[in-house]
Amino acid sequence: MKFNNYINQLSQHQIIAKMMLPTTTQLVIPQTAQSWILNAYIKNLGKGPVVAVTRSLEQAQQLAGDLVQTDNDIDVEVLLPWESFPLEKISPQIQVMGQRNRLIWRLETRDYPDVIVATARSISQIVARQNFQDPIKIQHGHETSYEKLLEKLAVFGYKRTSQVERCGEYSIRGSIVDVYPSTLEEPIRMELWGDEVERLSTFSARDQLSKKQLKTISIFPATELCITEDVKSRANNLMDDMPWGTKYWELISEGGSFDGLENLLPWLASKRETILNLLPSTTPAFLFNSNEIEQRITNLLSEEQNISSMLSDTQGFNLDGNLQTLHLEFNAIFKSGKCRTVKIDPSVAELKEPDISTVSLPELNRDPIDTLKKLISENYEVVILSENEKAVETLFNKLSQHNLNSSIHKSDSPIIRTSGIAITTGGNISSVVFPEYKFAIVNERELSRKRQSSNKIKRKTQPGNGAFMDLKAGTFVVHEHHGIAVFRGIVKRSLGHVERDYLLLEYRKGDKLYVPTDQVHQISQYNSGGAPSLSRMGGSDWARTRTAVRYEIEKIAEELVALYQQRESKEGYRFSPDTPWQTELEESFAFIETTDQITAMNDVKNDMEQKMPMDRLVCGDVGFGKTEIALRAAFKAVQDSKQVALLVPTTLLAQQHYQTFTERLDPFPIEVATLSRFLSDKEAKQVIAKLRNGKVDLVIGTHRLLSEDIEFKDLGLLIIDEEQRFGVSHKEKIKSLKSNVDVLTLTATPIPRTLEMSLTGIRDLTLLNTPPTDRKPIMTYVGEYENSIISAAIRREILRDGQVFFVHNKISDIEIVAEKIREQVPSARIATAHGQMDEGTLERTVINFWEKKYDVLVCTTIIESGIDMPSVNTLIVDNADRMGLGQLHQLRGRVGRSGTKAYAYLLTPKGKKISEDATERLKTVGETSELGSGFKIAMRDLEIRGAGNLLGTGQSGHIAAVGYDLYCKLVKEAVEELKEIPEADLEDVEIDIPMTAFIPKDYITRDDAKLEAYRAIADAKLNKDLENIQRIWLDRYGPIPDEAINLFKIAYLRVTARTLGIKKIIAKKIPGFGKAEWNIHLSPLSLRPSQRVRTLRLYEGSLYKEGNEELILKIPEINQASQEITDYLTGLKPNLK
Repeated sequence: MKFNNYINQLSQHQIIAKMMLPTTTQLVIPQTAQSWILNAYIKNLGKGPVVAVTRSLEQAQQLAGDLVQTDNDIDVEVLLPWESFPLEKISPQIQVMGQRNRLIWRLETRDYPDVIVATARSISQIVARQNFQDPIKIQHGHETSYEKLLEKLAVFGYKRTSQVERCGEYSIRGSIVDVYPSTLEEPIRMELWGDEVERLSTFSARDQLSKKQLKTISIFPATELCITEDVKSRANNLMDDMPWGTKYWELISEGGSFDGLENLLPWLASKRETILNLLPSTTPAFLFNSNEIEQRITNLLSEEQNISSMLSDTQGFNLDGNLQTLHLEFNAIFKSGKCRTVKIDPSVAELKEPDISTVSLPELNRDPIDTLKKLISENYEVVILSENEKAVETLFNKLSQHNLNSSIHKSDSPIIRTSGIAITTGGNISSVVFPEYKFAIVNERELSRKRQSSNKIKRKTQPGNGAFMDLKAGTFVVHEHHGIAVFRGIVKRSLGHVERDYLLLEYRKGDKLYVPTDQVHQISQYNSGGAPSLSRMGGSDWARTRTAVRYEIEKIAEELVALYQQRESKEGYRFSPDTPWQTELEESFAFIETTDQITAMNDVKNDMEQKMPMDRLVCGDVGFGKTEIALRAAFKAVQDSKQVALLVPTTLLAQQHYQTFTERLDPFPIEVATLSRFLSDKEAKQVIAKLRNGKVDLVIGTHRLLSEDIEFKDLGLLIIDEEQRFGVSHKEKIKSLKSNVDVLTLTATPIPRTLEMSLTGIRDLTLLNTPPTDRKPIMTYVGEYENSIISAAIRREILRDGQVFFVHNKISDIEIVAEKIREQVPSARIATAHGQMDEGTLERTVINFWEKKYDVLVCTTIIESGIDMPSVNTLIVDNADRMGLGQLHQLRGRVGRSGTKAYAYLLTPKGKKISEDATERLKTVGETSELGSGFKIAMRDLEIRGAGNLLGTGQSGHIAAVGYDLYCKLVKEAVEELKEIPEADLEDVEIDIPMTAFIPKDYITRDDAKLEAYRAIADAKLNKDLENIQRIWLDRYGPIPDEAINLFKIAYLRVTARTLGIKKIIAKKIPGFGKAEWNIHLSPLSLRPSQRVRTLRLYEGSLYKEGNEELILKIPEINQASQEITDYLTGLKPNLK
């Protein structure tokens, strides 16, 4: 490994021998050297296990990351902590329990890792021993008992669903079993032939399609409390001993499961043991910053007892002093002889000299180049660590310009020890200088004083389906020809011997309409607010309504087209294609782009390279990568000597963007400035002057950028972040800036009118649907304000080293609210922030909170836009009923940005009656907790608020009359008609052939998936589309049954008929006795003389009516009619595909 030579040298140091001595109980090792010394110790030891304990999870992950990056042969496991408490009704995260189960199983089978890195919280937590025997092992090509597999999945805590979307779920569809294992990043799919595993692969939870083929996998439990016979027996015994929990003990003794089951472990565990009980007694446990760990465990136990006591009172339990804790005291863990404890601290009160000396980079206190020159002059070997290979090359060139000779080390082979500079990858290892051995490990980020980037790499994920239709039984729908109805579900009907699926719509007076599934495109969801009045079947009221709306729409369409033509006629600037610098900037991005990000970036670049000014809206949930798109677009514009303005709604967001942009653009000759109220008058005047003379390339600012005194020398690109936060007057000013400038708008929740403009094709829209893989849905609680809820939420967050946003949007009493919280949670460090504070105080408060000097920030909605604070993972919103839907969504987007489970509490005043609209808003946010729900939220906003006119406000009545989707469709049609765009919709083909064709209930069980399947077939334009749908069905649901195969036969016939211009294919039975014969009427169909002759020879008794362009084919067997007619029509035009 690349650092082997350095680790070998360190392993000769006397500190390693000292660590080996059983009598050693304390060492002093500087922080930066700790992972290196631990690696050297393990190298000498030869094999594990070793336990390393840190105070927090962040420190544990940093230590584990350093160990692995220093020596990637080392076997490191991180013991993750739960975040829940006894009696709590929320289970720990499934992924956390899965990883813990895997580690506990390894220890019980004596497959010890080299190092177990634990936190104060996880090392003190009791564990359930012999929770399960072995994981479920699945091997491709081997046999596995189907019944035993399902039985074991249930015991392992997996929940059966109709479609696997989340960790800990499984589903069964015929011979296909989908499981989302607790230790894997993706779900797996297995297809069984009898008991043999015929197919084994991963699949995407978003589009449900198979991905990578696997040879073998192990499925660990999704719970740390499997309901074994032993657990059932203990629960049964507790009914007498602990009557307060009778309802739980009964459920468990009967094999039942429920949310929060694991939090009863303190009562159900056979012994109160920690992970150390599973290790040999000679195992050393190194406690890094031991005093902090001891204090942490003491605080944890105290808080746990407070919260559990509060929970027992809330739930009405009378525990009679039987309150058990999930954690053990410090002495019970480390002073009971279960392991050899060694305290490792960076310094001690006795001012003892460190056991090994180091120098930190800040101590050198120099310019980066001077620092390196000083180290080289003192004969140090220097290894500089960069984030990626591109950054390594950039640094190599930079050092060459300063006459510093360096070499690039690309492989994993050991770096040869010679004086000079070696550059390699490993951007997250901390810098350390060892004067004794004359070598220095230097992290480029620390050298240039840049912020440390996240240790996690975001991986590529598949895009979502992008379907906006979310039909459920009972929802209102609009049929293009028959009007507004209630959707009652998918029903199967028989006519004669033929069975088909239909969408059942119910109209006024209970009239029913059965819509064939091939006409599903004629139905749209009603999104326009309130409960509409249902149309009447067969009445003329719907036709009149539609005509009236169409008339009004034509007038609007004329205005829209004029607006579009105005934009089209304007001559913007055509930006140059990408340069090598553009590629260099994009490659310096620390994460792997999602597919959606790549699509969005390509859309933006294509727009910028056109003559017509760009007007694109990029809609993506908070944290989905919009800032990176803005940065790349800005860089592209600056390279053509154009200025860029990035307009943001708040001063705090301006500061954060400024920091991000300056860091990323640091290697390039670009002048970035910020303009907000954080600047003094003198500083602001300097920036304004530089904008005027062109010395500033990119300015990031609030609405201050819209002031009269702002002039640009040559503005080329305007980027607007969170457009909905700007008022009408600001938007008018933005319009005047827009004239011939490219405009890129970024938003998480687009305002309805923006959405309408995008959906109807006047503005270009790009959706970012793919979340980073480490983002998790936010648990959202909607309810009345309770002191106990506030207290428990804040205490929980502080215990996991997190922070809390408490939003109180009333400045007059914000300090009173903060004081009340201080009384409830005395241990919390609390600060306040609002827009009326002076700039210096506000900035200082927010920066201190950012640097974790406070635990809770009581603030107004000033934090709503864009602020990125990954350690804030609990949001409490007071008076949430007064917030808008988009605002609530934006606020919730402030948490859950680091891959940690996040909580949002939307609270309303106790006992207050809130309006119907407010109730609806809160319900919507509570329901749409999944990632990427911003677009859905905006669609729902239209329903609640009622949509206005696209250009004014007078059309809400017309939208309510026909529903939002149909309204948009009619506008689109009218606009395309005026712009003389040919109709994209394909001609419908009426096919009436008596054959059973539907999707059986046991093949696709979920109605929404079935609707999606029918819609996909109805929308297919080419044979290859249908072939692709068949491949998807085979993958997701297994072999296609005959009834569904018939659907494809009809669909192939429709595609083929459409290419020949045929509009009707009707089967009619020929009257008579004996075996039934059929005439198939095809029209219109033009046949050449030679084709007629051939047809009449092949199909005896057939007839061609030239005047009507109608062919009547005589077919003896109706069951094969669709396939036979398809083959015949393909023969007329052999190049059909």
